Amino acid sequence: MSADYDLVIIGVGAAGLTGGPFAVRLGARTALVERDRIGGDCTWTGCVPSKTLVKAARLAQQMRTAANYGLPSHEPPVDFGTVMQHVKRVIDVIYQPTAPESLRGKGMDVLLGEPRFRDAHHITVDGQNVTASKTIVCTGAHPFVPAIPGLAEVDYRTYLDIWDLEALPRHMIVVGAGAIGCELAQAFRRLGADITLLEANESISQDPDVAAVIGEEFADEGIDIRQGTTADRVWQDGTGIHVDAGGQEITGDVLLIAVGRRPNVHDLGLEEAGVEYSEKGIRVDRHLRTSQKDVYAAGDCAGSLQFSHYAGWQAFMAVTNALLPGNHAGFSDQVPWCIFTDPEVAQVGLTEKQARERYGKNALTYVWPMNKVDRALNEGEAKGFLKLVYHDKGNILGVTIVAAQAGEMINEWVVAMKEGFAIDQLVNSIHVYPSYSMATLQATEAITVDRLLSGLKGRIIKGVARTKSKE
Repeated sequence: MSADYDLVIIGVGAAGLTGGPFAVRLGARTALVERDRIGGDCTWTGCVPSKTLVKAARLAQQMRTAANYGLPSHEPPVDFGTVMQHVKRVIDVIYQPTAPESLRGKGMDVLLGEPRFRDAHHITVDGQNVTASKTIVCTGAHPFVPAIPGLAEVDYRTYLDIWDLEALPRHMIVVGAGAIGCELAQAFRRLGADITLLEANESISQDPDVAAVIGEEFADEGIDIRQGTTADRVWQDGTGIHVDAGGQEITGDVLLIAVGRRPNVHDLGLEEAGVEYSEKGIRVDRHLRTSQKDVYAAGDCAGSLQFSHYAGWQAFMAVTNALLPGNHAGFSDQVPWCIFTDPEVAQVGLTEKQARERYGKNALTYVWPMNKVDRALNEGEAKGFLKLVYHDKGNILGVTIVAAQAGEMINEWVVAMKEGFAIDQLVNSIHVYPSYSMATLQATEAITVDRLLSGLKGRIIKGVARTKSKE
């Protein structure tokens, strides 16, 4: 049996789910190929379950701290099994519109099985022969497991199987303080587990201001953070899982390894297709075309930033380049990201350090604390700040936000940077009061007024104002 397609997309996670429907809308005969589960990491083991768990944990924390709002505090009796059932229900709700029958109903074929290139235009999927004029590889990534002595003999977890836990850990040891490690460490702590968080770097964030706020919050909640500490050896016995961390022994009942991810590039027959790749991912040009002109790659497997929203955007651009005239850039310098801890941490563009390295004294920084934002005070969530990094000519270089709603607040900055707005242009946009995004208006207003009233120009303006007031 053989089938011919204008476009075949291999891998139906965030990238494939964006690219497939778009290709159908363009009129292309399209097939999606998936060897595991539609939705990929994001639906089953990443964004969806983790954010659902984070919400449940936040509610538990709010019960404990209700006295801060004039209500009686209460230590919630957490039934971990019930919480995990809720997580699985949310996964199912989000999965259903992307189930194979739903995708087929939108006009695309869905082939479930192991895909393998025979050459650049021919693929087998569990024995079925498929011919593709163009192909986009969107196979995602998998957890990186470091070579820690003894780890292979230990019953450790990654983000793939942490969701199979049936009981709340008594003491969970988390190796790695990236997004996955920090989010799950705080969530499990709020649900009642003791947490030790190990980070090999000297700080849990490259931005010392971010590290200070999140580090203080974690410490206040009882998370044992050990920065500049590696897991040198692990072993397991009847008393639990043991970690030698910088000469100190830590014992827990669950060990979570969260030190990054690696692209899925093996066992696809990329060699037969003439597609070059390495352990860092599939090599693509700026238009997401591989070394084989009719094969593209998008998302985590292409070795770029590993965010679901970026993978979806790249898939959209790859479909555009594969099926339409012209070539569109498949990479961006303005990719936002957010770590959904409490408070959240969001960023787009250059960090303060990167901006200073690139622009020297021309890179300026302005920090507006969230305790000057009325909505944050209303909500009792005044920790954090909005940090603007901008050129002395006024253009925005980067933004870092630590706030309860940082993931929502960052989006207008993405638009502003993409459209090339200067700091003073945002001042002219009216913001809803009271909202967290009033921080944007307050900060840009302060910068604009300072710039306007400084130096000779400022003295002239003040003089004009005094004269006008006397008329």
